[in-house]
Amino acid sequence: MAFDLTLDPRVVQWRERIATFVADVVIPREQRVFEQGLTDGERRELQAAARAAGVWAPQVPRELGGGGFRLDEAAVLLEEAGTSLLGPLALNCSAPDEGNIHLLHLFATPAQRARYLVPLVNGDVRSCFAMTEPPPGAGSDPAALATTARRRDHRWLISGVKHLITGADGAAFAIVMARGGGGADLDQGATLFLVDTTAPGWRLDGHARTIDRTTVGGHCRIVLDDVEVGDDAVLGEPGEGFRHAQARLAPARLTHCMRWLGAARRAHGIALERAVGRQLFGSPLAGLGMAQQLIADNEIDLAAGRALLWQTAWQLATGARGTEESSRAKVFISEATARVVDRSVQLAGGMGTSEELVLGRIYADIRSFRIYDGSSETHRMSIARRAARRAAH
Repeated sequence: MAFDLTLDPRVVQWRERIATFVADVVIPREQRVFEQGLTDGERRELQAAARAAGVWAPQVPRELGGGGFRLDEAAVLLEEAGTSLLGPLALNCSAPDEGNIHLLHLFATPAQRARYLVPLVNGDVRSCFAMTEPPPGAGSDPAALATTARRRDHRWLISGVKHLITGADGAAFAIVMARGGGGADLDQGATLFLVDTTAPGWRLDGHARTIDRTTVGGHCRIVLDDVEVGDDAVLGEPGEGFRHAQARLAPARLTHCMRWLGAARRAHGIALERAVGRQLFGSPLAGLGMAQQLIADNEIDLAAGRALLWQTAWQLATGARGTEESSRAKVFISEATARVVDRSVQLAGGMGTSEELVLGRIYADIRSFRIYDGSSETHRMSIARRAARRAAH
């Protein structure tokens, strides 16, 4: 069994191009976006620049116009893109579109690929993934899904309320999870539907005012009031929505880890530069013992997170189902990157809390990573149950 972490020359080439693009094109726009908000016009400008720079959609198959990199190779490139909060958006490898592209690539029919996947890959439209619901509906527990899909005269009627739906404002379509579609009476399991946001009965019912703000389209409440769709709107097989969603969630957890590892690395770099240049108590800050502990712990968390990410991405890329592996990686990396950013804020002092130094924005945006795509507690429960089952046999 050989362990070889040597990067392919093409991966190295793309990483260097992405680093240059982020430094020269993306980072200079950050302060304006922090002050004025992120608009769809800004997204289109950034994405046009990414196309021109030859760094478009590294995770998307080549036949669809992307870079064609495997998941383990994409781990290197999406980390580099994540060194700016705007980088993944520019490269069209940000959530929720990145996960939806993957899901559509796996399950969409030829007609669905033409109507939804191709425009999404091209950056012509945005999308959202509508699963999460207000309590007592689905959140960390998908089994609590309350939105329903009822069959009537060869059509489907979807009704329910979704909330915290990222990017919904301005999205062209949503992948909606609703209960039903399976079994003889069609009320078993769950089904994924492709729903145009212009469909009658789809209503955007406001934005949640969350601490993270670097997202086009916000985090929205959506009401579906007997939204009517045909069989051609079913993504995958009726009644198999939970299984299909898992095919999206495992790699999507890892791409979140990739992007946030890049952001944490950026935060550490900013803080380290200040620690080296700042004189306190007759010494550079980086020469003081307590500061050194913060620096060293950051270095350790970044290295450990990257090693676990690369291993897990390789496992998925080479055929592992990845449910448990991605849970372990998601818990560790979400918490490790949060620690890195928190220590970086502390090292930078008062300015560490500011958006002018970028750390304050990263700090606010990264906090929710320990909740979405499965909270740390939910993943720990799943990991522990699997470990207990193995011990029992």
